[in-house]
Amino acid sequence: MERYLCIHGHFYQPPRENPWLEAIEIQDSAYPYHDWNERVTAECYAPNAASRILNDEKRIIDISSNYSRLSFDFGPTLLSWLEIYAADIYRAVLEADKKSIEWRSGHGNAIAQIYNHLIMPLSNKRDKQTQVIWGIKDFEKRFQRFPEGMWLSETAVDIETLEVLAEHGIRFTLLAPHQAHRVRKLGTGKWKDVSDARVDPTMAYLCRLPSGRSITIFFYDGPISQAVAFEKLLSSGEAFADRLNTGFSDARSWSQIMNIATDGETYGHHHRFGDMALAYSLDYIEGTGMAILTNYGEYLERFPPTYEVQIIERSSWSCVHGIERWKSDCGCNTGGNPEWNQEWRAPLRDALDWLRDQLSVRYENRIKDYLNDPWSARDEYIDVILDRSRDNVMKYIKKFSKHNIENGDVVTILKLLEIQRHAMLMYTSCGWFFDDLSGIETIQVIQYAGRALQLYEDVENDMDLEKSFLEKLAASRSNLYHDKNGADLYQKYVKPSKVDFEGVGAHYAVSSLFEDYADTESIYCYDVKKEDYQKVHAGDKSMAVGKIMVSSNITWRSEELSFAVLHLGSHDLNGGVHAFVGEEEYQTMKDEMMSSFEAGSFSDIVRSIDAHFETHNYSLRDLFRDEQRKILNLNISSVLEEFQTTYRHMYEHNIILMNFLREACMPIPHAFFTAAEFILNSDIQRAFREDDLDIPRIESIVNEAKTWNIPLHSVELEFIIRQKIEMLMNDIRENPINSSKLITMQEILKLLRSIPLEINLWSVQNIYFELAQEKYHDLLSQLQPEDEGASRWADAFKQLGDVLNFDLSAIVLDA
Repeated sequence: MERYLCIHGHFYQPPRENPWLEAIEIQDSAYPYHDWNERVTAECYAPNAASRILNDEKRIIDISSNYSRLSFDFGPTLLSWLEIYAADIYRAVLEADKKSIEWRSGHGNAIAQIYNHLIMPLSNKRDKQTQVIWGIKDFEKRFQRFPEGMWLSETAVDIETLEVLAEHGIRFTLLAPHQAHRVRKLGTGKWKDVSDARVDPTMAYLCRLPSGRSITIFFYDGPISQAVAFEKLLSSGEAFADRLNTGFSDARSWSQIMNIATDGETYGHHHRFGDMALAYSLDYIEGTGMAILTNYGEYLERFPPTYEVQIIERSSWSCVHGIERWKSDCGCNTGGNPEWNQEWRAPLRDALDWLRDQLSVRYENRIKDYLNDPWSARDEYIDVILDRSRDNVMKYIKKFSKHNIENGDVVTILKLLEIQRHAMLMYTSCGWFFDDLSGIETIQVIQYAGRALQLYEDVENDMDLEKSFLEKLAASRSNLYHDKNGADLYQKYVKPSKVDFEGVGAHYAVSSLFEDYADTESIYCYDVKKEDYQKVHAGDKSMAVGKIMVSSNITWRSEELSFAVLHLGSHDLNGGVHAFVGEEEYQTMKDEMMSSFEAGSFSDIVRSIDAHFETHNYSLRDLFRDEQRKILNLNISSVLEEFQTTYRHMYEHNIILMNFLREACMPIPHAFFTAAEFILNSDIQRAFREDDLDIPRIESIVNEAKTWNIPLHSVELEFIIRQKIEMLMNDIRENPINSSKLITMQEILKLLRSIPLEINLWSVQNIYFELAQEKYHDLLSQLQPEDEGASRWADAFKQLGDVLNFDLSAIVLDA
């Protein structure tokens, strides 16, 4: 009988965006990347789109997409981020699915995912319905086909969830082996108990549902999946393939599907180079005929279920107690803080359940004034989330509206629907997964609740709901003394994060002193239109006064604001923003402040700001995090230049003394080494930022650092070097016929071998591989065979490939 193999990767990242800005702000813990999405993309999502396959000599013989040979699901919220911030990887994922359709009898590798990763058995029927519909529609928009299967968050399941999946046309889902209760052959009456993970995972099972519908369930191989995720099986691609082969048995009489499932991030993020082990094993398995690679849809078409199954309800893959990890102190945690408890989980969920129910009643009562069928309107709101263009929003509203809708009504409708969106986002599973209430994932879900409450207050002008919510949230207590309880955390982290129109205006006002804005500028999910603006300078001091219209691209609400902001140098900044109250008052304020600035009466300006804007005052602290960091770095750079001047003087004027002390075997004062470390790291980073690299100068700096045993700042330097060589390799891609560029790149790469750093060459190697596979022979044919230039170019191209660790005989036919 034939043997089939299907490896499934569940690709997902916890949502990290600021709920008020709809974007991820800078996360220092992800350094040198902007945020964790960007970092995990570099470590996992990108490498799996172009993974290296090595020969026995550890040289690259092929680069292939794991996505084209994996079964996979991607979180919709993650895909929406990739679409904007890593568009090439996003396209690679979609293209891989198209390729798999060609290879797998018309069945794509991609399956859908519950929209925002909430725990389905803990959700009400209405939220289950919306989550499935949103997951399907998001999938259809991106992959241009209907999903055959759907991944359940944490594989958490109950019968009602399966009913919703089947009702909406989903053919199959994946569960852990311990989620199977009993099985029997179709058409027979005797059930066999397979609890405690005794189900055979090498076939498909039919699950009959109370409604008369049914759905197919695949149970993945538990021990091998566990080994991949936690037992370092990915340290060897061949060992991985051999272990996969142990999942088959000659004793079985059917065409087996050996299938495993893990977090997709296992392949590269959790286990470095895990993508390469995966790529090698798939290539090895296919090349040796060990098994036939397939996906669940193809296998199901060829081998429909011959057995049926009953599941263990309210179970999941990551909690041995069922689904208690997301509702109680069950004992499941990361293990990092064994003295802590998770008693906070239950009151947190109770508070959010109460808030959800309160918001649902208010939503239904209010929106029915404008729209027919409030819950169908919510189900189809995903069409707006996927396309927020004005024409599309009006098309959506027209579909459900009871009567002609005015612009002000559109704002109310969108706010009510956004309340519902955030009321589901606040159930993202990560909020309960980790050890303490104060964790960033839990703060994130509480922020979604805060955003829902803010929108509700905007609609109803009612502050009582937030007060009641905080009373309930206070019952959830942190393990950390200084964080106390959920209500304290709300005041500490959520309240300060809230953004209103004045906050957007303050950001615009302050940042406009440091950069020139167009007449209309986008600031995250807001548009700011400049109606009047004047900026003046005097030495290191500057001031701006203006009038702007701020509009939300999410709710369509707009507000006209006036502002004044004064910068007195460094980080000393004072400003005010409030709603525009009239042209006469605005002009009076503007004239008054301009006159004071011209007179150099800066203290008068500060008093005027206090007088005109009263409590609506802002400073550099009120900027959104990325812009705040950018402006502070401008100020810090001047300070660092002063440091550099001092340290350079110390180092260069004492180098002879340092040499003498070394030769005399005397200890060199630590201050000398501090100066040397600062200067040499600064110099080498600056050298790699130059347009034209001075290779002898870089070699000199490296040798000097080695002489004094000075550590190079590896994280910063690697990132700078990588960006530089990727830029140079892109130049080669644009003009590959230029031999001198190939030789220069080769020299740079040889130079890098002398630097004690491991440079990520992923992008550089991808470009070279693309040229070798797609353009090498065409480029060679453009040169005259008898021309020395042709031979020189071919040699330079091959030598560069050698330096980049390619097996030229495998990727260039005439190597």
